[in-house]
Amino acid sequence: MKINVVDSTGKKVSEFTLNEKVWAVTPNQQAQFDSLLSYNATKRQGTHKVKTRAEVSGGGRKPWKQKGTGNARQGSIRAPQWKGGGIVFGPTPEKNYLIKLNKKVRKLALKSALAAKLQNENIIVIDQLKFEKPSTKSMLEVLTNLELANNKTLIISDVENHQTVIKSARNLTRTQSINAKSVNIYDLLNANKVLVTLEAIKNIEEALG
Repeated sequence: MKINVVDSTGKKVSEFTLNEKVWAVTPNQQAQFDSLLSYNATKRQGTHKVKTRAEVSGGGRKPWKQKGTGNARQGSIRAPQWKGGGIVFGPTPEKNYLIKLNKKVRKLALKSALAAKLQNENIIVIDQLKFEKPSTKSMLEVLTNLELANNKTLIISDVENHQTVIKSARNLTRTQSINAKSVNIYDLLNANKVLVTLEAIKNIEEALG
């Protein structure tokens, strides 16, 4: 299985033989769904918190005596049944939202997403993506040459040049940039097109092959 490799002007410069163990798998939708669910769960901070009757302010004394008033007996105006009282069984930040996912399933999900993008001809391989200094103008020029400027594009760069690439792409609203070691199911599914450097392709195959 081969794919064309282009330069920054969109001209074909070579071909690259893809690892079929990564790129020729049958896309597994269930694995992708489970992986996306797990990914989103890890993003939950769990910072919601309510106060119990022990933490809420006030209510130090008994509101009225135990007997003789005709009212139900009460020990504190901060008991849960009172307005402004503590909350029973409310949310606390100790809750763990992580969803465990086996490594094999996570790898299968990434392979499935990549294979689906390849089958739909939504992956473009560029020989290199390198700028002398961060430049949004230069990045936009490359994307325009590759007919990606108006698409929601995920750029996967090699680790060495990633900082320059991410700084060049961060002001482009339709573009997301990550390095080959940070490839995840959310960014892959969220993008319409994927622009990946040749070195990043090799890194991905090394990790998933």
